[in-house]
Amino acid sequence: MTIMISDGKGHQEMPTEATVSTYLLQRLKELGVNHLFGVPGDYVLDFLDQVIESPLAWVGTCNELNAGYAADGYARLNGLGGAVVTYGVGGFSILNAVAGAFAEMVPLVLISGAPPSGRRKAGALVHHLVADYNRQLEIFQKVTVDAALLDNPETAPALIDRLLATCISRKLPVYLELPVDMARAACRPPSAPLLPAVRSSDPASLKACADAAAELLNRAANPAILAGIEVSRFGLGPALLQLVEQAELPFATMLSSKSVLPELHPQFIGLYQGGWSRPAVQQQIESADCLLSLGAWMTDLDTGIFSIHIDPQRVIEVGRDAVRIGDRQYPDILPGDLIRELVPRLRPRSYLELHPGEPRAACGAFVPDTATALTAARMYEAIHGFLDDSMILLAEPGDAFCAAPEFTIEEAERFIVQSFYSSIGYCTPAALGARLARPGRRPVVMTGDGAFQMTAQEVSTLVRLQIPAVVLVINNDGYLVERMLHEDGPYNDIRMWRYAALPELFNAGSGGLGIRVTTEGELHAALQTAAAAPDKLVLIEMCVQKLDCSAGLRRLGATMRKG
Repeated sequence: MTIMISDGKGHQEMPTEATVSTYLLQRLKELGVNHLFGVPGDYVLDFLDQVIESPLAWVGTCNELNAGYAADGYARLNGLGGAVVTYGVGGFSILNAVAGAFAEMVPLVLISGAPPSGRRKAGALVHHLVADYNRQLEIFQKVTVDAALLDNPETAPALIDRLLATCISRKLPVYLELPVDMARAACRPPSAPLLPAVRSSDPASLKACADAAAELLNRAANPAILAGIEVSRFGLGPALLQLVEQAELPFATMLSSKSVLPELHPQFIGLYQGGWSRPAVQQQIESADCLLSLGAWMTDLDTGIFSIHIDPQRVIEVGRDAVRIGDRQYPDILPGDLIRELVPRLRPRSYLELHPGEPRAACGAFVPDTATALTAARMYEAIHGFLDDSMILLAEPGDAFCAAPEFTIEEAERFIVQSFYSSIGYCTPAALGARLARPGRRPVVMTGDGAFQMTAQEVSTLVRLQIPAVVLVINNDGYLVERMLHEDGPYNDIRMWRYAALPELFNAGSGGLGIRVTTEGELHAALQTAAAAPDKLVLIEMCVQKLDCSAGLRRLGATMRKG
């Protein structure tokens, strides 16, 4: 990846002195990173001292895995996120979060401290070492797009620039290993702001592709758009919305791309998940005589365990670097460029000519049957009615993200899900990152008790930073998703906690409260309390029967058992 450096005109003054740490921190700040998440450790303390002196805010988390999840949630909304750990015990603790970011195309920068260079050269057996000094770097090379050891202050600036530019352009995590004696090592200062090279499409290929795609779409009687996860990752939502409104084309999204466009838009068909879709959604997408598929990943959960029936000959398949139309490939095309070229080429249609067969409507108010015991179906109805466009919903892998497809998320970028990697425990710490990336939005975490127990300690950080999250813990006494996917066993049992007592345990004081509910009326009242306290953390423990779940999870279990 090449780096374009501007001539400096109109930019802020560059420092005359720098260390490897200050160089890296300045580059992160230039790229929009205002927070770093992590856990201190002796090999990274010199770097952290310079973080504290920098404009970036340090956000300490309860463990490194949670720091990675928080940085992931931050990066999804901010465009770039960063985490800091120490060597060995810290690096391997955050590994799962980095792997998830790699799987889901999230631009995350991991900075790991490391033992001093002299001990590395001597092969000394220092604490936190695993096998040899290269092992951690080698492992992270497998789950990042680029990784580097910053062991030379002369080459460190170029390596930092290369990795950050790659992270931004590829939307994938990178790994920087910083020996403790390099943190304060003097290096050349930045001479100008870092500007990653602007990628562009091949002009001839782009024109030919745009002409061919426009011809198919204009000729089609019932075309449709399928907006996939890469629309979100590459920030293409506004451009795609312009295309939708210019040509009046109906569109669907997938679980991984839910809320990339506003779901109350009149052209929104619904969520497409193959055979799991609402019948009207499945029929309109699969019968389209021309389907513009933008950045869609045909994963198991996005396709209803591969229950799709889409004729590839009718698809304009737009990937991150190329387009396929029927049997023809158009290389070196960026999806954003193609969208911009299509807008003036597509003939305008009227809404009456082409529109969703069964448009989604806003959710009505939840009316509780006050004394009735809470069920999963009614619980999700109440949550759906509680959500508004001031909130960002984070749906945990499990019953939560099986129920979420039925929710109408009114505005764009109000929903976060890790649907492909599906690491349970992701959402509670990710809510920390989401709030710091979008200070005006209130995070709402919908999580099962099993997933919550994995990362529950991060409620402590939410309390400490006065983040007014709403944490909805579905207490169904164990790993419900595993019970539904397979014949139940004792391995799905967990200890019953008093979840509603956690805000008090974490000394929330007047800044937070916990509420335990067992009936429809109690849940309705608890949600009203949360709505009336927008500056407080509210944890609601929602008690339902052990095997009670959403229709989506029952469908998933039945499908998986068929093989």
